[in-house]
Amino acid sequence: MADYDVAIIGGGASGLTLTHGLGVINDRRGRPLSAVLVEPPPGPLTPPPRTWCFWEPDGGPWDGLLAARWENLAVVGPDGAEHRSSAAPYVYKMLRSADLEEHVRSSAGKAVDQLGMTVTGVEDGADRALVRGVLPGGGEASLTARWVFDSRPPDPLPRGRTRLLQHFRGWFVRTPEDAFDPEAAVLMDFRPPQPRDAVAFGYVLPLSRREALVEYTEFGPEPLSTGEYERALRRYCDRLGLKGVEVVSAEQGVIPMTDARFRTRAGRRVFRIGTAGGATRPSTGYTFSGAQRQAAAVVRALDRGRVPVPPVPHRRRHLAMDAVMLRALDTGRIDGARFLTRLLTANRLGDVLAFLDGASAPHRELALGMSTPVAAMSATVADHVWHSLRTRLSR
Repeated sequence: MADYDVAIIGGGASGLTLTHGLGVINDRRGRPLSAVLVEPPPGPLTPPPRTWCFWEPDGGPWDGLLAARWENLAVVGPDGAEHRSSAAPYVYKMLRSADLEEHVRSSAGKAVDQLGMTVTGVEDGADRALVRGVLPGGGEASLTARWVFDSRPPDPLPRGRTRLLQHFRGWFVRTPEDAFDPEAAVLMDFRPPQPRDAVAFGYVLPLSRREALVEYTEFGPEPLSTGEYERALRRYCDRLGLKGVEVVSAEQGVIPMTDARFRTRAGRRVFRIGTAGGATRPSTGYTFSGAQRQAAAVVRALDRGRVPVPPVPHRRRHLAMDAVMLRALDTGRIDGARFLTRLLTANRLGDVLAFLDGASAPHRELALGMSTPVAAMSATVADHVWHSLRTRLSR
């Protein structure tokens, strides 16, 4: 039975980032940490290729791998009015999972082992954790590790008061004539018909004048069928005036948006990272930036010989504000499309992006709050505080 210092379960954004970080510190340590990345072999459990979008200042660690980048963003309101703005000091970036996987696997080299195994169980222990699984041929296998980081999606999700889903389908399209502005991305377009119990929007991420990722997204209680997404995307492409569209490939997903509390420590030797560890920002569904911060904190702790408890990479006040926003959407106190349009267009876009990435100052957050429906949000704040007090008193 193989034994390691670190075992990472899952090769998504969080698992790959942590693998890369371990490879970097092992390259310069006199006494490297033994590590293994465990993920299912190619087959039905292998995640399909996907894209990760995020914003950060220029000069980020993955800039050499980006599929595209945009310094200018547009928001289109329900009335069709377009608001275009610089994202400064941020740049909106797109990274393809296949490019990150190839880079991490080649750069990790001998520093991190890679094992194709479907994990069936993780058992905590005093000094070591045990990881059990099934190999491609069907045989059982196991390994032990001093620290185990599990990035598999939680099933079921932790229970919270409010639970919405960000669910979407996107088409990578090609047009016979110039149809896109590669200098600007459409971050949110609220012209699609708004469902009764959800918020719907499209977005357009141009890769060239004739190629783009066109996506239809909803914040709502349940995902749609593939056919329903396809019809929504056809209607959205018609609204964009796209003619002769060729669909090159597609991607589809579901991301939890919940005020539930995610605990990153699952035992003495076992931790959760990524969405399972609360890296997803509840108000947006964006996970990549949170996963990067979480992995960086783990790598620093391992490098210094400390217990590597992954932090939840979002401040408590931001999680509280997200809980209020989700509750206001879920109860219907606010019109989601108008609320988000106002938030994104009545404020400097860089300030909104800073808040959504957890880098904003309290006085800026107060200014953002004043641009929202004050009465509806104040009622939801009071409701949230009262519910929190009742929950604490009932324990």
